[in-house]
Amino acid sequence: MVGATAAQGSRLRVRLIVSGVVQGVGFRPFVYALARELGLSGQVTNTPAGVVVEVEGAPEPVRAFGRRIGTDAPPLAVVESVGCEEVPVRGGTAFVIRDSTGGTGRTLVSPDVALCNDCAAEQDDPADRRYRHPFVTCTNCGPRFTIITGLPYDRPATTMAGFPLCPDCAREYADPADRRFHAQPIACPACGPRLSFVRPGADPSYDESALAEAHRVLTDGEILAVKGIGGFHLVCDAGDPAAVAMLRKRKDRGDKPFAVMAADLETARQIAVIGPAEEASLTGHQRPIVLLRRTVCPAVAAEVAPGNPDLGVMLPYTPLHRLLFDQPGPTVLVMTSGNVSGEPIVIDDAEALDRLAPLADAWLGHDRPIHVPCDDSVVRVVDEVELPVRRSRGYAPFPVALPFPVRPVLAVGGDLKNTFAVADGRYAWLSAHVGDMDDLATLAAFERAEQHLEQLTGVRPEVLVTDKHPAYRSRQWAKLHAEGRPVVGVQHHHAHLASVLAEHGYDGEPVIGFAFDGTGYGDDGAVWGGEVLLADYDGFERYAHLAYVPLPGGDAGVRNPCRMALAHLHAAGVEWDPRLPAVQACTGEELDRLKLQLGRNLACAPTSSMGRLFDAVSSLAGVCHRAGYEAQAAIELEGLALGTPYGEAYVFRCAEGLIDPAPVLAAVVRDVVDGLPPGVIGARFHQGLVDAMVEIAGRVRAARGLSTVALSGGVFVNQLLLSASSRALDAAGFTVLRHRRVPPTDAGIALGQLAVAARVPVPKEEAACV
Repeated sequence: MVGATAAQGSRLRVRLIVSGVVQGVGFRPFVYALARELGLSGQVTNTPAGVVVEVEGAPEPVRAFGRRIGTDAPPLAVVESVGCEEVPVRGGTAFVIRDSTGGTGRTLVSPDVALCNDCAAEQDDPADRRYRHPFVTCTNCGPRFTIITGLPYDRPATTMAGFPLCPDCAREYADPADRRFHAQPIACPACGPRLSFVRPGADPSYDESALAEAHRVLTDGEILAVKGIGGFHLVCDAGDPAAVAMLRKRKDRGDKPFAVMAADLETARQIAVIGPAEEASLTGHQRPIVLLRRTVCPAVAAEVAPGNPDLGVMLPYTPLHRLLFDQPGPTVLVMTSGNVSGEPIVIDDAEALDRLAPLADAWLGHDRPIHVPCDDSVVRVVDEVELPVRRSRGYAPFPVALPFPVRPVLAVGGDLKNTFAVADGRYAWLSAHVGDMDDLATLAAFERAEQHLEQLTGVRPEVLVTDKHPAYRSRQWAKLHAEGRPVVGVQHHHAHLASVLAEHGYDGEPVIGFAFDGTGYGDDGAVWGGEVLLADYDGFERYAHLAYVPLPGGDAGVRNPCRMALAHLHAAGVEWDPRLPAVQACTGEELDRLKLQLGRNLACAPTSSMGRLFDAVSSLAGVCHRAGYEAQAAIELEGLALGTPYGEAYVFRCAEGLIDPAPVLAAVVRDVVDGLPPGVIGARFHQGLVDAMVEIAGRVRAARGLSTVALSGGVFVNQLLLSASSRALDAAGFTVLRHRRVPPTDAGIALGQLAVAARVPVPKEEAACV
């Protein structure tokens, strides 16, 4: 850290610039304590570039300080780099914490963090002045990302600016030895936000009265809108079938599962199977929703996740959540995003009273503003490793380090499960979950979030990157807002694979990429989704793909797996046996229309989608014929297949660049007619696909010498397929790259988009002329 000249004098002063997640995480108090321990004088301050420290003293303590500032940092801090230079000696014996400074630069903002154990203990202690305080927080926990309005991260640049500190809180805030030193969200009942309860036709109530009213709503089987860190939730008793059914009807949710919040870990163990890795995810400071194998327990009605083997479970992560469970009543609550289906999550109290009026019976809000929305994150554990499904609260906007430097860029992602990303240098910052870009409210939320992320990161994009689909709203938005900057299109599945390469820091030879999903715009205009690409950041070769089948009626085919089943049989030349559940699920009129459509190729886009093949097999096996939510048919098939003995796997025909499912479909039909259980059929299908992947990868290795495999696309959220294919490919001697930091779904493609754009020259014809 310190140059050779440092040891020549009896006294030395150095300036250190510490970058990383070092603001709002107790870093300055740590620096203060470390300097005092080593007998050093100097100062520390927050700047937009990071934390700037000057220390002065004998050379050896200064060296020790330089070493320990990175190794001994607070638990929530992430030190990315420490720059050091010698500066003139000034003398003095005091070490002080200076006010933050403005200017230009970049630091890494901490995500919102779950309530820490110390604050939870204070909330439970009748002798503590923050007893039962719904907003107890300290330097080690609480909101960050959702309340920041600018940098440096100080109270005036947060939504807490409107809450002047009382003398007690001000004393804690100013004391470097206190756990709440410069903890920007801190407050207490005397000076902080207040709870409010609103029910139509009644006067509002506040604080403890508001909590009492909220408990009554939940125990009476009604639906309560609750304001959290990143927006409102719609909440009801998970064990009350009528309440759950009412919420499902009001949200027009079909059979899509609800997530639940359990009062504590012991309660969570009663409703789901939890191993050590799942427990670590549930109890970590991110506190995501964790997809777990459900058990039968009266605390969770069947209506919470009908037909689904898994249950999304989270634990309380705010002090208000803990208070919802502190009275006799439900021990498990449904917690679903507070929004009308298809719209962004609501963050404003007044807006919630309006937009959530058709959904909620009452509202439990508060007057701490939320600056940007942030939905709950969702993960599942596969082979003891966390797999992101939705990367949002607790993770965003923490950056991903890139394997090479990039120019300032904005990648707008896709239209489904949208997240976007900005990048500059060696970092990419992914946004929180935005949602499906299918209405004006979501587009407006996208624009606000994009401006906020630019502000926090200091990235001023010189290039915009989009999916190549010409009708994507995200692409249209980019062209509209390009303002003369180039707009570069990246093929959907290339972006998928580049995202998993980028998160692993991979920058080597091309990989054997399996990109399996539901829909992606192909370079030939077809709907791709079952792709084997030999890819790196510079480009890709389409080595093989699932054989094209007609997608009858576009989205209608997606919503009706039984139609997809018959389309696959038609393409494979397999008769529509009337004994098949998929045939029986269609009306006579529907069958006639499908025969006409498929026979004349009317309104039938060609597709190589692996997601649609899963839908077809699910319907053929009698599992799911009409999808009420995305991937329902595949999810239910996977659930039946997990752990089911299956005998021999089905066999795909892999030749001449095609993965032909015709032999598999013929075998499925035989097994269905012979009465084999759906779980056996599902297990044979999954293993058959794994065998095909290993076969294709082996052929590529023999022909091209490639030995690294990358797995991406929404199909790899499937635990059974991801685990089995990873193990089989590893056993065959391949290095397997799979997602661990960003989702394999479209929620992760922005990272791949910007990585590809960094390596591809911007073609003039792609420049937006708006």
